[in-house]
Amino acid sequence: AASAPVKAPVAALAALVFGACAIGFAPIFVRMTETGPAAAGFWRLLLALPLLAALAWRNDGGAARDLPSRAMLLAGLFFAMDLSFWHYGVKLTSVANATVLANLTPIVVTIVGFLVFKEKVGPLFLAGMALGLSGAWTMAEGRGSTAPGTNPPLGDVLSAATALWYAAYFLCVRQARARFGTMAVMFWSSLVGALGLAVIMLALGEDILPATLAGWGACLGLAIVHVTGQGAIAWALGRLPTATAY
Repeated sequence: AASAPVKAPVAALAALVFGACAIGFAPIFVRMTETGPAAAGFWRLLLALPLLAALAWRNDGGAARDLPSRAMLLAGLFFAMDLSFWHYGVKLTSVANATVLANLTPIVVTIVGFLVFKEKVGPLFLAGMALGLSGAWTMAEGRGSTAPGTNPPLGDVLSAATALWYAAYFLCVRQARARFGTMAVMFWSSLVGALGLAVIMLALGEDILPATLAGWGACLGLAIVHVTGQGAIAWALGRLPTATAY
Protein backbone atom coordinates (compact mmCIF):
# COMPACT_ATOMS: atom_id res chain seq x y z
CA ALA A 1 0.00 0.00 0.00
CA ALA A 2 1.09 3.57 -0.53
CA SER A 3 2.73 5.26 2.42
CA ALA A 4 0.73 7.85 4.31
CA PRO A 5 1.85 11.47 3.95
CA VAL A 6 4.03 12.72 6.77
CA LYS A 7 3.43 16.02 8.55
CA ALA A 8 7.01 17.25 8.25
CA PRO A 9 8.49 17.09 4.75
CA VAL A 10 12.07 17.13 6.01
CA ALA A 11 12.70 13.45 5.27
CA ALA A 12 11.10 13.74 1.82
CA LEU A 13 13.19 16.79 0.96
CA ALA A 14 16.31 14.99 2.12
CA ALA A 15 15.37 12.03 -0.08
CA LEU A 16 14.98 14.38 -3.06
CA VAL A 17 18.43 15.87 -2.51
CA PHE A 18 19.95 12.41 -2.17
CA GLY A 19 18.17 11.17 -5.29
CA ALA A 20 19.31 14.15 -7.33
CA CYS A 21 22.92 13.66 -6.21
CA ALA A 22 22.80 9.95 -7.09
CA ILE A 23 21.35 10.60 -10.55
CA GLY A 24 24.11 13.12 -11.16
CA PHE A 25 26.51 10.22 -11.70
CA ALA A 26 24.40 8.72 -14.51
CA PRO A 27 25.82 10.73 -17.47
CA ILE A 28 29.36 9.71 -16.51
CA PHE A 29 28.40 6.04 -16.39
CA VAL A 30 26.56 6.32 -19.74
CA ARG A 31 29.76 7.37 -21.49
CA MET A 32 31.64 4.46 -19.89
CA THR A 33 29.23 1.64 -20.77
CA GLU A 34 30.77 0.82 -24.19
CA THR A 35 27.25 0.21 -25.54
CA GLY A 36 24.74 2.18 -27.56
CA PRO A 37 22.82 4.90 -25.71
CA ALA A 38 19.51 3.01 -25.55
CA ALA A 39 21.37 -0.19 -24.63
CA ALA A 40 22.93 1.64 -21.68
CA GLY A 41 19.42 2.47 -20.49
CA PHE A 42 18.33 -1.14 -21.05
CA TRP A 43 21.09 -2.49 -18.81
CA ARG A 44 20.39 0.22 -16.26
CA LEU A 45 16.83 -1.02 -15.83
CA LEU A 46 17.38 -4.75 -16.39
CA LEU A 47 20.16 -5.05 -13.80
CA ALA A 48 18.05 -3.11 -11.31
CA LEU A 49 15.00 -5.39 -11.62
CA PRO A 50 16.08 -8.22 -9.26
CA LEU A 51 16.77 -5.78 -6.41
CA LEU A 52 13.59 -3.83 -7.11
CA ALA A 53 11.55 -7.04 -7.09
CA ALA A 54 13.05 -8.09 -3.75
CA LEU A 55 12.45 -4.67 -2.23
CA ALA A 56 8.88 -4.54 -3.55
CA TRP A 57 8.19 -7.97 -2.06
CA ARG A 58 9.63 -6.97 1.29
CA ASN A 59 8.44 -3.37 1.65
CA ASP A 60 5.15 -3.30 -0.25
CA GLY A 61 3.66 -6.58 0.89
CA GLY A 62 4.34 -8.39 -2.35
CA ALA A 63 2.77 -5.61 -4.42
CA ALA A 64 5.02 -6.50 -7.36
CA ARG A 65 2.88 -9.62 -7.82
CA ASP A 66 -0.20 -7.52 -8.57
CA LEU A 67 -1.11 -6.30 -12.02
CA PRO A 68 0.36 -2.87 -12.70
CA SER A 69 -1.84 0.19 -12.99
CA ARG A 70 -2.10 2.22 -16.19
CA ALA A 71 -0.03 4.95 -14.55
CA MET A 72 2.80 2.46 -13.92
CA LEU A 73 2.75 1.23 -17.51
CA LEU A 74 2.77 4.76 -18.89
CA ALA A 75 5.58 5.70 -16.50
CA GLY A 76 7.65 2.86 -17.94
CA LEU A 77 7.00 3.89 -21.53
CA PHE A 78 7.80 7.53 -20.84
CA PHE A 79 10.94 6.56 -18.95
CA ALA A 80 12.13 4.46 -21.89
CA MET A 81 11.76 7.50 -24.14
CA ASP A 82 13.39 9.70 -21.51
CA LEU A 83 16.46 7.49 -21.20
CA SER A 84 16.88 6.92 -24.93
CA PHE A 85 16.67 10.64 -25.75
CA TRP A 86 18.87 11.65 -22.81
CA HIS A 87 21.53 9.00 -23.35
CA TYR A 88 21.82 9.97 -27.01
CA GLY A 89 22.07 13.58 -25.86
CA VAL A 90 24.89 12.67 -23.46
CA LYS A 91 26.76 10.96 -26.30
CA LEU A 92 26.25 13.79 -28.79
CA THR A 93 26.73 16.92 -26.68
CA SER A 94 28.59 17.82 -23.50
CA VAL A 95 27.60 16.17 -20.22
CA ALA A 96 26.89 19.60 -18.74
CA ASN A 97 24.55 20.65 -21.56
CA ALA A 98 22.75 17.29 -21.61
CA THR A 99 22.15 17.46 -17.87
CA VAL A 100 20.99 21.07 -17.74
CA LEU A 101 18.69 20.89 -20.77
CA ALA A 102 17.10 17.66 -19.54
CA ASN A 103 16.43 19.35 -16.22
CA LEU A 104 14.13 21.94 -17.73
CA THR A 105 11.48 19.50 -16.50
CA PRO A 106 10.51 21.69 -13.48
CA ILE A 107 8.92 24.21 -15.82
CA VAL A 108 6.67 21.56 -17.38
CA VAL A 109 5.88 19.88 -14.06
CA THR A 110 5.04 23.16 -12.33
CA ILE A 111 2.64 24.21 -15.09
CA VAL A 112 0.88 20.82 -15.11
CA GLY A 113 0.76 20.73 -11.31
CA PHE A 114 -0.92 24.13 -11.30
CA LEU A 115 -3.38 23.46 -14.14
CA VAL A 116 -4.24 19.80 -13.47
CA PHE A 117 -3.65 19.20 -9.76
CA LYS A 118 -4.58 22.76 -8.68
CA GLU A 119 -1.39 23.06 -6.64
CA LYS A 120 -0.51 26.59 -5.63
CA VAL A 121 2.86 27.97 -6.70
CA GLY A 122 4.10 30.91 -4.66
CA PRO A 123 6.29 33.74 -5.92
CA LEU A 124 9.17 32.61 -3.69
CA PHE A 125 9.14 29.17 -5.32
CA LEU A 126 9.07 30.68 -8.82
CA ALA A 127 11.95 32.97 -7.96
CA GLY A 128 13.94 30.06 -6.56
CA MET A 129 13.27 27.91 -9.63
CA ALA A 130 14.31 30.73 -11.96
CA LEU A 131 17.49 31.29 -9.97
CA GLY A 132 18.34 27.59 -9.96
CA LEU A 133 17.74 27.19 -13.70
CA SER A 134 19.78 30.29 -14.53
CA GLY A 135 22.63 29.06 -12.35
CA ALA A 136 22.59 25.63 -13.99
CA TRP A 137 22.54 27.24 -17.44
CA THR A 138 25.52 29.42 -16.52
CA MET A 139 27.44 26.34 -15.42
CA ALA A 140 26.63 24.58 -18.71
CA GLU A 141 27.78 27.58 -20.73
CA GLY A 142 31.00 27.70 -18.78
CA ARG A 143 31.71 24.03 -19.48
CA GLY A 144 30.37 23.92 -23.03
CA SER A 145 33.84 23.74 -24.56
CA THR A 146 34.84 20.60 -22.65
CA ALA A 147 34.04 17.16 -24.15
CA PRO A 148 31.37 18.60 -26.47
CA GLY A 149 30.42 15.28 -28.10
CA THR A 150 30.14 14.39 -31.77
CA ASN A 151 27.07 16.47 -32.70
CA PRO A 152 26.33 19.16 -30.06
CA PRO A 153 23.32 20.82 -31.82
CA LEU A 154 21.45 17.51 -32.19
CA GLY A 155 22.49 16.44 -28.70
CA ASP A 156 21.13 19.68 -27.26
CA VAL A 157 17.78 19.19 -29.04
CA LEU A 158 17.47 15.60 -27.79
CA SER A 159 18.39 16.65 -24.26
CA ALA A 160 15.80 19.42 -24.27
CA ALA A 161 13.14 16.97 -25.53
CA THR A 162 14.08 14.71 -22.64
CA ALA A 163 12.54 17.25 -20.29
CA LEU A 164 9.10 16.57 -21.76
CA TRP A 165 9.44 12.79 -21.48
CA TYR A 166 10.73 13.02 -17.90
CA ALA A 167 7.92 15.37 -16.93
CA ALA A 168 5.38 12.84 -18.21
CA TYR A 169 7.18 10.04 -16.33
CA PHE A 170 7.33 12.17 -13.20
CA LEU A 171 3.59 12.92 -13.24
CA CYS A 172 2.68 9.25 -13.89
CA VAL A 173 4.84 8.12 -10.96
CA ARG A 174 3.18 10.73 -8.77
CA GLN A 175 -0.25 9.38 -9.74
CA ALA A 176 0.81 5.77 -9.16
CA ARG A 177 2.28 6.61 -5.75
CA ALA A 178 -1.17 7.70 -4.59
CA ARG A 179 -2.18 4.00 -4.57
CA PHE A 180 0.98 1.91 -4.58
CA GLY A 181 4.23 1.67 -2.67
CA THR A 182 7.50 3.09 -3.95
CA MET A 183 9.19 -0.17 -4.94
CA ALA A 184 6.12 -1.62 -6.64
CA VAL A 185 5.93 1.48 -8.83
CA MET A 186 9.68 1.33 -9.49
CA PHE A 187 9.56 -2.37 -10.37
CA TRP A 188 6.74 -2.18 -12.91
CA SER A 189 7.86 1.07 -14.53
CA SER A 190 11.41 -0.30 -14.82
CA LEU A 191 10.21 -3.59 -16.33
CA VAL A 192 8.12 -1.80 -18.96
CA GLY A 193 10.94 0.68 -19.56
CA ALA A 194 13.47 -2.12 -20.11
CA LEU A 195 11.20 -3.74 -22.69
CA GLY A 196 10.75 -0.42 -24.48
CA LEU A 197 14.50 0.25 -24.54
CA ALA A 198 15.14 -3.28 -25.85
CA VAL A 199 12.91 -2.52 -28.84
CA ILE A 200 14.67 0.81 -29.43
CA MET A 201 18.22 -0.55 -29.22
CA LEU A 202 17.42 -3.46 -31.57
CA ALA A 203 15.63 -1.19 -34.06
CA LEU A 204 18.62 1.18 -34.13
CA GLY A 205 21.18 -1.62 -34.39
CA GLU A 206 23.16 -0.49 -31.37
CA ASP A 207 26.09 -2.24 -29.71
CA ILE A 208 24.39 -4.15 -26.91
CA LEU A 209 27.12 -5.87 -24.89
CA PRO A 210 29.95 -3.98 -23.15
CA ALA A 211 33.38 -5.07 -24.40
CA THR A 212 35.20 -4.99 -21.05
CA LEU A 213 34.64 -5.46 -17.33
CA ALA A 214 34.84 -1.69 -16.96
CA GLY A 215 31.86 -1.37 -19.31
CA TRP A 216 29.87 -3.89 -17.29
CA GLY A 217 30.87 -2.02 -14.14
CA ALA A 218 29.44 1.17 -15.63
CA CYS A 219 26.18 -0.65 -16.44
CA LEU A 220 26.02 -1.88 -12.84
CA GLY A 221 26.71 1.66 -11.66
CA LEU A 222 23.74 2.87 -13.69
CA ALA A 223 21.54 0.21 -12.08
CA ILE A 224 22.62 1.30 -8.59
CA VAL A 225 21.98 4.93 -9.50
CA HIS A 226 18.52 3.95 -10.74
CA VAL A 227 17.50 2.08 -7.59
CA THR A 228 18.88 4.66 -5.17
CA GLY A 229 18.29 7.89 -7.10
CA GLN A 230 14.96 7.25 -8.82
CA GLY A 231 13.79 5.23 -5.83
CA ALA A 232 14.42 8.12 -3.45
CA ILE A 233 12.60 10.53 -5.75
CA ALA A 234 9.64 8.17 -6.19
CA TRP A 235 9.42 7.77 -2.40
CA ALA A 236 9.38 11.54 -1.93
CA LEU A 237 6.68 11.99 -4.59
CA GLY A 238 4.12 10.41 -2.26
CA ARG A 239 4.89 13.04 0.37
CA LEU A 240 5.39 16.36 -1.41
CA PRO A 241 3.44 18.59 -3.83
CA THR A 242 4.41 18.19 -7.47
CA ALA A 243 6.09 21.57 -7.84
CA THR A 244 8.05 21.24 -4.62
CA ALA A 245 9.17 17.72 -5.51
CA TYR A 246 10.75 18.81 -8.73
